[in-house]
Amino acid sequence: MIDIKAADMGLLVSLNALLDEENVTHAAARIGISQPAMSAQLARLRDLFQDPLLVPSGTGKGMVATQRAQAVKGPLRDALKAMLDAVNTPVAFDPAVSRRTFSIACNDNAAAILALPLIRQLRDHGWDGLRVAIRAIDEKTIRDQLEAGEVDVVVTSKASVPSGLRTQPLVSDTFAMAQRKNHPRGAAMPSLAEYAALHHVIVSGSGGGFHGVIDDLLARHGLSREVRISVHHYSLAPAVLEASDFVCTLPTLFLRRFPDTVDCLPLPFPAPAFHLFMGWHHRFDTDLSHRWLRERLASLPEAPHGGAASPNGST
Repeated sequence: MIDIKAADMGLLVSLNALLDEENVTHAAARIGISQPAMSAQLARLRDLFQDPLLVPSGTGKGMVATQRAQAVKGPLRDALKAMLDAVNTPVAFDPAVSRRTFSIACNDNAAAILALPLIRQLRDHGWDGLRVAIRAIDEKTIRDQLEAGEVDVVVTSKASVPSGLRTQPLVSDTFAMAQRKNHPRGAAMPSLAEYAALHHVIVSGSGGGFHGVIDDLLARHGLSREVRISVHHYSLAPAVLEASDFVCTLPTLFLRRFPDTVDCLPLPFPAPAFHLFMGWHHRFDTDLSHRWLRERLASLPEAPHGGAASPNGST
C-alpha cells in the first residue's frame, strides 16, 4: 500500500499532468515547471508507486501509461477536481460577473432551436462576460471531451448521447413538409401519393446519403420518393428550397425559423416525434456554473418537452 503522506499535492498534480499528456516536456509546460524538474517528479512517483507508470511507446514517439497508471488516471483526476472545487467553488454562480466560457456540441438544427435562444438571453440580460462556443459533434471524441470538460453539454438525439452519461430531455417536436413560398403546387397539404411523387431534399449529415427515416415510413405504404438533393447541414435545406421546386421534411421548430421563405405543411402520414436530449458527464453534476447552463437550456421556450427517443438518422 502506498504511503499517501509521502505523496504531496505537487506530486499528484504532476502525475495527473503526466498521465494526461503522456509526455514529460508537455506535462512540465502544462503546470509551469522545467522539464528536468518534471523528470525528477516522475522518478519520485515511480519510486512511490513501485511502477514505471509511463514507458516509451512502441512507435518511438511519446510514452504510454502502464496498467497501474491507467487504473489511477480517472480516480486521480476526479479527486483533484473535487479538491479544487472544494476550495474554489463560490457561494453561487453569478452570470452577471462571470467570465465563464460554455461549450455546447450540437448540429445546426439543435443550435437553431436551443443555442440561438440562449445567446439572445445572454444579450437581453446583459451577461456580457459569458462566452458560448457552438461546436460540431465529433462522435469519436465527444465522450472524452465531455469527461475532460472541453465540452460542457452535447445536444442531440438520445440514441446519439454516449452511454453512461447523464441525459435530460429538452425538446419534443413533430416533422413537417417545407416548400418555397409561391410553390407551383399550391399551399395545400399534399396527399400521400403526391408527397411521394415530389422531388425531395434530405439532410444526411456528413454521409451524403439519399435514404432516411421517411423513406422507411413510405415503404410501409408501398411507396418510395425521389430524393434529388442531399445536404450535410440543416441550414442549407431552406436555401435549396428557396431556389427550386423541391420539398423537404424536417422538424417543425427548425422550419419555423424561415417564415419569410418557406411554407410549413403537415405530413399526409403519421411520423415519429423528433426529440432532442442534453447529455453531460456526471463529474459536473454539482458544478454551479455547469448546473446553471443546464438549467438555462431546460428553461428555454421550446423546452422541456421530453419523451422517448426518436429514430436517429436522416429524414
